[in-house]
Amino acid sequence: MPFVRICVTGDEERPTSEQKKELIAGVTKLVGDVLGKNTSNMVVIIDEIPIENYGIGGKTVRERRKEKQS
Repeated sequence: MPFVRICVTGDEERPTSEQKKELIAGVTKLVGDVLGKNTSNMVVIIDEIPIENYGIGGKTVRERRKEKQS
C-alpha cells in the first residue's frame, strides 16, 4: 500500500481545505497511474510546518524573508 507524505508551509501560507482535497486526489491518481497500484487503500498525509520550524542556510525561513525585504 503506497503511503505519501506531503510537507507544506503552514501559518498564513497554508493551503485551503479545497487545495488539500485537490492535492490528495491528484497525488492519489498520479501514484496509482505511475506505479500501477490500487489506490483504494492509499494513504496521503499533508503536514503543515510552521515557518519557524524550518530553515535554510542556518536561518529560519521567516528570518530570511525579513532580510530580503530590507
